[in-house]
Amino acid sequence: MAARLAGTLEQDVCDFLVASDQNLGDLEVQIEQQSRELLRVAAEKAAQKKAKLIPPVCPVCQQPLSQLTGDHRRSFECRFGTITIGRSRGYCKRCRKWRFPADTALGLEETAGYSPRVQEMAALLASKMPVSEASAVLEHLTGVKLPRATLDREARRQGERARQLRRQQDEQACRVGKQPVQPELVLEPYQMIIQLDAWNIRERDDWGKTQGLRQAGLEPERWHWVYTGTCFRLDHRGQTAGGRPVISERGFVATREGIDGLREQLHAEALRRGLGQAAGVLVIGDGAVWIWRLADDRFKGARQRLDFYHAVQHLAAVGRALFGEDQARLKGWLRPLVQQLKNQSAIKVVGQLEEILAQLPAGAAAETVQKEVNYFHEHQDRMDYRAGRRRGEPIGSGAIESTCRQTQCRFKRPGQYWSQQGDEALLCLETFWRNGRWHLLFPHNRHLDPSKN
Repeated sequence: MAARLAGTLEQDVCDFLVASDQNLGDLEVQIEQQSRELLRVAAEKAAQKKAKLIPPVCPVCQQPLSQLTGDHRRSFECRFGTITIGRSRGYCKRCRKWRFPADTALGLEETAGYSPRVQEMAALLASKMPVSEASAVLEHLTGVKLPRATLDREARRQGERARQLRRQQDEQACRVGKQPVQPELVLEPYQMIIQLDAWNIRERDDWGKTQGLRQAGLEPERWHWVYTGTCFRLDHRGQTAGGRPVISERGFVATREGIDGLREQLHAEALRRGLGQAAGVLVIGDGAVWIWRLADDRFKGARQRLDFYHAVQHLAAVGRALFGEDQARLKGWLRPLVQQLKNQSAIKVVGQLEEILAQLPAGAAAETVQKEVNYFHEHQDRMDYRAGRRRGEPIGSGAIESTCRQTQCRFKRPGQYWSQQGDEALLCLETFWRNGRWHLLFPHNRHLDPSKN
């Protein structure tokens, strides 16, 4: 077969040289199509030989299997086409279940008809684009045909596997974090930066029951919070040659398991990123109460900072209450206060707002200004922007804002609805990819970090 393929490819090359309407892309497609069968046969032979070498031992409890029978045929799709192999089966008395040891050795699921490489393709493409597009892209680029429903089911299966692995890793990280260990020798003390936020995702809650719920006076819920966090060392934050801020290494967390889920996952991720050796911790958020409560619970002693741009928005709310739609007066009043907040002291800004409030008559404007004054009083200790800039720390939560935006680009496409189980599975796949742990799900990538591509 290899000899025939070599002759065919030689003829393809000769045809390519004299074809004026063909470029290198045409030759690449021809070579790929011609060599696909040879690669399929090679993979099938290797898989069959591997299956015969596997000892009759239960892959779960490692006990010898009984009632052995051989040559049970199984077909599945691999990267190069359909493969069929024969393997032995035995009964595990401890597990009380029939086992196929070769399936585990080859990385095959019990009920899925796809190789580990195809499983990975389904998981990665579904986490990056809608399933219907992913199915078409997969067939166009690789020749692997996965119907939409099959690809969706396979991606969800891998997402559930990722959730289980994430839970194990988080438990291990927290368990190690509680143990007294010899502190790691670091050349320079570093600060750990943690940023948190949340965004909405639309799910199929009470699908088909909308009219009945509304007749009963109940509004069906469609939107739910996805809690998101990121953590990184301050010395991993820098700038590109063009002056654009960049973070070389950081961890990501995104979950639909509520604040409790975020609390456990973010704490574990921060521990993996060096929380235990950090000289200090800075938590940055947009002012939501749940952020500070989470910080007090899992990051005791951490400094807290209100996102500078959210503080500016609250200053602008005062300006709109004072000047209405007069943009020129609003900008002239707001600009010096923003500079003062950024470069001097929040106390002076709050003092000016209190002076303005004292001169206002009772009414809607006074109520708005009073509300914002209360807001600044509440967060006054979280607005140390001048000191933060001197230490080279971020004063805004841009890292988490961009993270949320990038994730929403997948989950907020037109016409997309989710189930909590489905969106959590894909969120978990996405964070494994972003955190550089994709190889833990698919060990055949152990020598490659695809998240850096």
